[in-house]
Amino acid sequence: MPTPEPTATSRKPSRKSAAPAASSPEPARHGSASGRAPLLVDLALQGGGAHGAFTWGVIDRLLEEDWLRIDGVSGTSAGAMNAAVMADGYAASGPEGARAALDAYWRHVADAARFSPFQRGPIDVLLGRWTLDHSPMFLAMDLMSRLYSPYDLNPAGTNPLRAVLEKAIDFERLKTSPIKVFITATNVRTGRGRVFRNAEITPDVLLASACLPTLFQAVEIDGESYWDGGYAGNPTMTPLVRDLDSDDTILVPINPIERPGTPRTAAEILNRLNEVSFNSALLKELRMIALLRQVADPGHTEGAQWAKMRIHLVRNSVMATLGYSSKLNAEWSFLSMLKEEGRKAAAAFLEADGDNLGKRSSVDLDILLEGV
Repeated sequence: MPTPEPTATSRKPSRKSAAPAASSPEPARHGSASGRAPLLVDLALQGGGAHGAFTWGVIDRLLEEDWLRIDGVSGTSAGAMNAAVMADGYAASGPEGARAALDAYWRHVADAARFSPFQRGPIDVLLGRWTLDHSPMFLAMDLMSRLYSPYDLNPAGTNPLRAVLEKAIDFERLKTSPIKVFITATNVRTGRGRVFRNAEITPDVLLASACLPTLFQAVEIDGESYWDGGYAGNPTMTPLVRDLDSDDTILVPINPIERPGTPRTAAEILNRLNEVSFNSALLKELRMIALLRQVADPGHTEGAQWAKMRIHLVRNSVMATLGYSSKLNAEWSFLSMLKEEGRKAAAAFLEADGDNLGKRSSVDLDILLEGV
């Protein structure tokens, strides 16, 4: 079942059963420059630290397609940052504004990381490896995080990403963006996910969605403490079904669902455990869609909305070659490489599965039911 998502306000009625809201990015009536009829889609963006630059590239390429109209975005951690920055930029200047805003945000991230203690070692630089596994400061931090909490190591609770977010996003403008944004964070006390919408999003909400508990103090919002949203939904699919008019969801994964071989080293085992953990909630929601599709008559309730969702996947092969430590590598050269990989993956997706959008799913979800 989908992860519960209590919010500070009562849930709005599903927009799928009503006329589209006036602020929605509705399709134009006269087609697009590409010749394709405009189509509403929504995006589901996973988190993964610096690996989120891959998602930046995917979005950058998708925004070049004038027939794709983004209805809403669900994001967690780095996916949440990409979602908020894109929606704010779109509110300012449309698709080109969204692309420019993402470029500026990731440039700010790289600039802030220039003086980070987490830098690649000379041998890794020489061999063209993006890992931080041989960085003395990363190894020291990794060891210390197993012995001490962030409350011991960072009593002031500072996070350098806060200044980047405050510089990159106009949070007042984000409230009125035609793109609906859904950000997931995990309530520490209840263990359940909470989904924050445009009007609720602040720097604290985005930091909470990306708050790894071994690295950062929990972020307090409305008297509750929150950790990384990936534990509850990476990302959460529920608001895409309940709140939007689009029936096509484009999923941009960061954490590999499958990874060949069996991990042997301590670092490989921990990395794979994190990947499995951060994919589990999403896979449960996708499995529910597969189950509802096998029901002869799902009725006219929310179950029917889930059953008719069309799921598409931008395949991501590069992440299987990267380990956990590179999620903390914010060098501009690394981020730029990931962006280009994301653009190429989005182009391949459009070439292979673009014709399925608006018609059928591009992903066989029934495979998730095997062995159940």
